[in-house]
Amino acid sequence: MDAEQQRTLLAKGDVEVEGRVSGSSNQALLVTITLDGVTAQACYKAEAGERPLWDFPDGLWRREVATYELDQLLGFDTVPMTIAREDLPFGIGSLQYWVNDNLEDHYFTLREMPQFNDYFHRLCALDVVANNADRKAGHVIYDGERCWAIDNGLTFHEEDKLRTVLWDYAGEPIPQPVLDAVNEFANGKTGELGLYLSASELAFAQVRAQDLVNFASYPLPDEDSDWPPYPWPLI
Repeated sequence: MDAEQQRTLLAKGDVEVEGRVSGSSNQALLVTITLDGVTAQACYKAEAGERPLWDFPDGLWRREVATYELDQLLGFDTVPMTIAREDLPFGIGSLQYWVNDNLEDHYFTLREMPQFNDYFHRLCALDVVANNADRKAGHVIYDGERCWAIDNGLTFHEEDKLRTVLWDYAGEPIPQPVLDAVNEFANGKTGELGLYLSASELAFAQVRAQDLVNFASYPLPDEDSDWPPYPWPLI
């Protein structure tokens, strides 16, 4: 199923809830979607099922969609197809095309595979620009052919909240194609991100993008900050 077929299915298909995703803190639901005899699964995150956070406003599903939209703007293709939809069983939320991973690998195993080096360079840049506050190793999955980055709801905060396991790349030079894509976003190629982010959240994302371009290397963790640079648990 290509990207356009996935989007059509997610946007127009009939949705049936199968159950809650084990271990999810914000009631992520596994759903089956059917349209014209075609069936696939997706992860549904409803605003109604979110656990309130002290530092992020309600509506984390918007940030899931925004991260996907940014990923597409940059041309990185690191995040599964994710859309917003209102007519869902528990109300408005995000739908992300379900990736059948091998349930064994995660970032700490996948980083040892040289064929994924370019992927992780792109993901590092995406997470810096999106200000990902919760990039655990288990949020990078492997479908047997390639990697995908999931659980992108804690993103786009205006304050510096980067918290990730991808610090292996800290201080490394950013590949030129990645820099070129980030530079386009920094200079106004924002697509439909404004539908899911406030004007200030979008502006701060562009500032982070410009900083990446200016330094041309990935940031270093601030070990002295009150905000821990590593997520917990790590996986």
